[in-house]
Amino acid sequence: MSEPQQLQRRLGTFDATAIGLGSMLGAGVFVVFSPAAALAGNLLVLAVAVAGIVAYCNAVASAALAAKYPTSGGTYVYGRKQLGEWPGFLAGWGFVTGKTASCAAMALTFGSYVAHDYAVPVAVGAVVALTGVNLLGITRTALLTRILLCMVLATLVFVGIAAVLGPHPAAQPAGVPSGGAAGVLPAAGLMFFAFAGYARIATLGEEVRNPERAIPRAILAALAAAFAIYLLLALLLQAHLGAQLGSTRTPLLDAVLDSRLAAAAPLVQAGAAAACLGALLALITGVGRTTLAMARERDLPGPLARVGGAHTVPFVAELAVAAVVILLLLTTDVMTVVGFSSFGVLVYYAVANASAFTLAAHPGYAPRWLNLLGFLGCVVLAFTLPPASVLTMAAVLAAGVAGRWLVLRFRQHQPAP
Repeated sequence: MSEPQQLQRRLGTFDATAIGLGSMLGAGVFVVFSPAAALAGNLLVLAVAVAGIVAYCNAVASAALAAKYPTSGGTYVYGRKQLGEWPGFLAGWGFVTGKTASCAAMALTFGSYVAHDYAVPVAVGAVVALTGVNLLGITRTALLTRILLCMVLATLVFVGIAAVLGPHPAAQPAGVPSGGAAGVLPAAGLMFFAFAGYARIATLGEEVRNPERAIPRAILAALAAAFAIYLLLALLLQAHLGAQLGSTRTPLLDAVLDSRLAAAAPLVQAGAAAACLGALLALITGVGRTTLAMARERDLPGPLARVGGAHTVPFVAELAVAAVVILLLLTTDVMTVVGFSSFGVLVYYAVANASAFTLAAHPGYAPRWLNLLGFLGCVVLAFTLPPASVLTMAAVLAAGVAGRWLVLRFRQHQPAP
């Protein structure tokens, strides 16, 4: 059997960090504070801290594993190597199905910000354009990610300044947020997914130079920056908007509208659009690389493993992911479909922590007890999600397991070549 075609190592530590941070500061930063505040109330900052702790456990597990297995596929590969084929498949299937739905939701969010009445056609156009960027090579992807990330960071700085300057003279005084201690864990579950972008760094392991050193640095740097930004925004938004934070669908935009800088609100809308594009670009890239890895192991159709073109990209996997995302945009209400992806992501990271726990040697930044804490944190947060999300994703995972079992049985009964 011939060796699979390999991707080229063209990314440095800074590029990998930018891709991870761009994923974590995607469209979620513009919406996640509102539902989290509705659940946790005055304890929103505690929810952010809990989410950050679980994310750190997962990040160090991913960093240790990515340094040992610097290839495309992330936890799908780690699970297969450390735990066996079935745990690896469960992680990969959960990631590919959940994040494909997330791609569609991210594209639709972008379309809604740019042209609300034509959201679906604009979303489809965004998927086509960003897939084209990915097909031009990973260095083009990293360059566009850096540009979009700069726009998002500038927008977040502007929102912070607006909150510090205080409310507009005509704004209503901030009330006391609702919610409380019982809502901290569900809120942390929501906030956790804002931090989950560091997985995209691990899935690019085959394209990073000096991966044993660069990937752990990129993962930890991206997470540290994202945690600091989310914690500061939580403090500023809660102080500025009060009870309004838990009821608005656009908390960052409202923070500016209710400030002395209200006239510059379109800048926030532009920043949200850039964030959607940055997160969508990183999502398509990560799902494509995991699809590539699963196809190499024959857990997905073999043609998806083809790598080629002038820029050495997994072009069949990229095009397949784009086609599925466009199909979801045209045929489903993706904003309801995407709800189940949260459970899939936590399954993915639970496998990552379990895989890291079994490593023979542990780097100083990833002791074994952190792997255990991360695994337990993923399980707890997973089962604080709404029952509908848990049951839907459980059905998707079960369908994948049943499909793989049938395929394996079929192969066993085929005559040897």
